[in-house]
Amino acid sequence: MKKLCLAFVWGVLAASTGAAIADDPYALNAQLLAAARNGDAAMVKRALAAGAPVNARTRIGDTALNLAARRGDESIVDVLLGARADVNLANTAQVTPLMSAAFGGHVRAAQRLLDKGAKTDAADRLGKTAMVYAAGGGHTDIVKLLLAHGVAVNARYHNDLTALMWAAGYGHGDTVAALLGAGANAALTDNRGKTAEAIAKENGKPEVAQVLHTAALNH
Repeated sequence: MKKLCLAFVWGVLAASTGAAIADDPYALNAQLLAAARNGDAAMVKRALAAGAPVNARTRIGDTALNLAARRGDESIVDVLLGARADVNLANTAQVTPLMSAAFGGHVRAAQRLLDKGAKTDAADRLGKTAMVYAAGGGHTDIVKLLLAHGVAVNARYHNDLTALMWAAGYGHGDTVAALLGAGANAALTDNRGKTAEAIAKENGKPEVAQVLHTAALNH
């Protein structure tokens, strides 16, 4: 397997505004999406009140909720969830709002999504889940949040990687410590036969590798 990569797909949609926007459903959808993307909660509310579908999507499938979650905009997330936005509706890359929040390290947005039933086991086209994005990004609080919502600490993801391996590969010592404290097994190997320690070493993270070496010996 090639080096770890936390690639993430972004999308934008040009929006127009004007006096006749309420009479144009396409313009109304664009207004909602642009408002979510730009963090304009008041405009989000106006667009919804004017009849914009809460699950309107950009050309790459992002909903307003996905855009708001990516920004970590709790106020807009709350408005959209209150309007019954689909909490699990993914974009064309299969990225869900929870994955977007996890990628950005937005704990409060992630909590709101989980409270409304966001699926923790959904995976995008690259096989990454919210836990993979959180662990690989060093977002320890979201890692803990996902563990508290039932994600198995030693769950295997694409290429048999675990959350510990993702955190180790990027040298996130605090996240590694949190996962080890939650029972992560440092002796597990990926589909290449590499442990989290080996992955840390090959990515130039010696301090994390040493922590994992000790953890594997004591497991």
